[in-house]
Amino acid sequence: MGVRAQQKERTRRSLIEAAFSQLSAERSFASLSLREVAREAGIAPTSFYRHFRDVDELGLTMVDESGLMLRQLMRQARQRIAKGGSVIRTSVSTFMEFIGNNPNAFRLLLRERSGTSAAFRAAVAREIQHFIAELADYLEQENQLPRGFAEAQSEAMVIIVFSAGAEALDVGLEQRRELEERLVLQLRMISKGAYYWYRREQERQHDKDVSVP
Repeated sequence: MGVRAQQKERTRRSLIEAAFSQLSAERSFASLSLREVAREAGIAPTSFYRHFRDVDELGLTMVDESGLMLRQLMRQARQRIAKGGSVIRTSVSTFMEFIGNNPNAFRLLLRERSGTSAAFRAAVAREIQHFIAELADYLEQENQLPRGFAEAQSEAMVIIVFSAGAEALDVGLEQRRELEERLVLQLRMISKGAYYWYRREQERQHDKDVSVP
C-alpha cells in the first residue's frame, strides 16, 4: 500500500472512531452530524466525502465493523475452549468483555436493529444472522446435532445473549457479574433442553421405525 493510500485509510479509520466516540447512552447515531464527526476526526467537512458518500454509509460501515468485531472475539473464545474450559462460561465472559470494552459498538447494533432506517435494520439483521450461523456451525459439529436443531438452539441463545447485553450496558461491575451468572444458567438450560429434545425425537423416530411391519 502506497503512502497516499495509507494516509487515506488512516483518515477513514479516524472518521469511524470519531463517530463511535460520540455515541453514548443518551446519544444515538441518528443525532450525529457530518460536521461533528469530521471535526472530531480532525479533518474538514468537505474531506469527509473522499471516504464515505454520506453519513449513512459511515453508519453502515460501523454496523459491519461492530458485528465483525464481535464474531471475531467469539471465534477466539471457541479456540480457547478447544484447549479446555466451559463452552458457555467462556463465551459469556468473552461477550461481556466485548460490551465492557466496546459499549458504543453494541449500542449501535441494538438501536439500529429496530431503528427507522430499513438499510440499517437489514445490516444489523445480517450481522445477527452471521452470528447465529457461526454458532450453529459450531453446535452442529461439536454436538453432532442436525442443522435444524443447531440453528434453533443458536437462535434462542443469541436472542437471550443480546437481551442480556442490553441490560449489561449501563450497570455496575457487580450487577454485570450477577447478570453474567444468570446468562450462563439460562444458556445451559437451553443447551440441556435442546439435547433432551433431540434425544426424545430420535427415540420417537426409532420407535416409529421399529413399529413399521
